[in-house]
Amino acid sequence: MTAHHHAMRLQNQVILITGSTTGIGAAMARRFVAEGARVILHGRDVARGEKLRDELGAEKAAFIAGDLADEHHPEQLAEAALECFGKIDALVNNAALTTRAHIADTDTEFFNRVLAVNLRAPFMLIRALLPALKKTQGCVLNIGSVLAHCGQSNLVAYSISKGGLMTLTRNLADTLGPDRVRVNQMNVGWTLTDNEYQTKLSDGLRPDWPETLPPYAVPSGSLLMPEDIAEAAIYWVSSASRPVSGTVFEVEQYPMIGRIPNQENQGEVMARERVAKISNGTAQLIPLPHIHLPPKVANRTS
Repeated sequence: MTAHHHAMRLQNQVILITGSTTGIGAAMARRFVAEGARVILHGRDVARGEKLRDELGAEKAAFIAGDLADEHHPEQLAEAALECFGKIDALVNNAALTTRAHIADTDTEFFNRVLAVNLRAPFMLIRALLPALKKTQGCVLNIGSVLAHCGQSNLVAYSISKGGLMTLTRNLADTLGPDRVRVNQMNVGWTLTDNEYQTKLSDGLRPDWPETLPPYAVPSGSLLMPEDIAEAAIYWVSSASRPVSGTVFEVEQYPMIGRIPNQENQGEVMARERVAKISNGTAQLIPLPHIHLPPKVANRTS
């Protein structure tokens, strides 16, 4: 077949994607439609949702607004989604709060809201859509995070929620196997979404931070893009991945478990970078504290 006549991998499928007005969710919506699917967009920002729906076309996309922190919204969303195109073949639980807070700043209200959106809502949405998914022998793709394995100190509630999502995925995959409903999870690594770019600027990074990351963070030379995640998701929401269920997998540029970044010769390399940045009058790059610089380098950079 020529590139112009390749078989569409999601032909006639109806897919609900939560949190799909921006970032990874929006990239998936565009990619799924290009593969023949009809998508149901979802999010809190009505203007963004309607704009993307109009871009994709009313015959290919619908939009439902709502906040998954509301305990009643998953059931309402499930009902509204089924009215859009009459069925659901796949649910992508993509919506998540990534609000930062250390343990001291994570009070009950904050913790409950993060878990409500990131963990309770996916569970309740699967529960509400289960009769429809049984009818189509459909599937669920939960969008997790590599932070599920541990995470960082200022994303403690988020990391916990994604760890819980892994157990949800495995438990429901086992439970729903006899119903021919599959549940899998993609743990997404560091991805350059618009939101991530702005967040890092707020953290104090320079505007060109995506181009100046160290090799251990981006072995390929650049971060993952939302389109990369969307491409990876196609297989898991399509019939091609049947009968696989209960799989939790990482989408990152390096292994997550047991990895210790190679620091050989890094002391001198980072010192040279520090010298270059100081001479250019730009922000100083401080070597990692556990790297001991050779005396000749330390003297040259002090």
